[in-house]
Amino acid sequence: MRRISAVVTALALSSLALVGCTAAGGGDAASCERAEPDSTAFDLIEATGPTDAPQVTLDAPVHVTETVYSDATVGDGTAITSRSQDVKFTAVLANGSTGQTIIAAPAETNLNDFAVNYEGIVKMLDCAREGSRIVGAIPASDLSEQVVQGVALGENDAVVAVIDVDRVYLPAANGAPQYNDGAGLPAVVLAPDGRPGVVIPNAVAPSQLVVQVLKKGTGAPVTAADAVRVHYTGLTWAEKTVFDSSWQKGASATFTLDGVVPGFAQALEGQTVGSQILAIIPPDLGYGDQESASIPAGSTLVFVIDILGVDEATTP
Repeated sequence: MRRISAVVTALALSSLALVGCTAAGGGDAASCERAEPDSTAFDLIEATGPTDAPQVTLDAPVHVTETVYSDATVGDGTAITSRSQDVKFTAVLANGSTGQTIIAAPAETNLNDFAVNYEGIVKMLDCAREGSRIVGAIPASDLSEQVVQGVALGENDAVVAVIDVDRVYLPAANGAPQYNDGAGLPAVVLAPDGRPGVVIPNAVAPSQLVVQVLKKGTGAPVTAADAVRVHYTGLTWAEKTVFDSSWQKGASATFTLDGVVPGFAQALEGQTVGSQILAIIPPDLGYGDQESASIPAGSTLVFVIDILGVDEATTP
């Protein structure tokens, strides 16, 4: 029996990356406390509009010396527990002195990079849950100089923000560890952030597709109609070397099952969000007798895949 051990910046808010409680692997929502600073600024801010289309009006100028926020609506979805999570949100930002809207736009972000320019928004999202609407105010000191200049903020000005947290993805698989018969198969150990290390044995590669669930998640199952968001590490059996890794690239990957090699698709279909999968893919379900980039022809492929979430396939 083998046990798997748990061991850029543009104002347009697109393709960015959070804070939060740093938790190993999939994050620990239970230990992530949502602290809301008290402020009289909230009395001056009115947040309206439907979900995914927030609007903001001010009764008077808003000035703050630190980022403050409050949940107008508390969601019950996945919590933001790590800077490495992908998050979709819709935000409207207004100049706190004039009330003029600065930007109103959706964003799909990995929050690590986002904090470089928008530390205040990152603070507002700390430990928030999917489905929440957050109202807050951010001083110029919690925004980058580039942003402050771009939106013409004065030194003592603030930005008022209303954020609808539309979707929160896991930072890594957070399912329950599973026991597998692993004789002659690769061993997987995990770094505290969930990044896998893979040791391929000096053995003959399996001739058939092998799929093992290393962690069993409780989320929605992956279907052929979904766009699935994953972290993955891929190695060739013979060379025992990594040829591709979303972890090394610093960003998760999203694709439909008809856009990957057959063995990868078969390994994922029916698996649940939060799961971690070990897939050993023979050449006939991989790249066959053709070379692909750094993958030699006739290679058996080894993947460790963390399923972070699923979207409808029409999602860009």
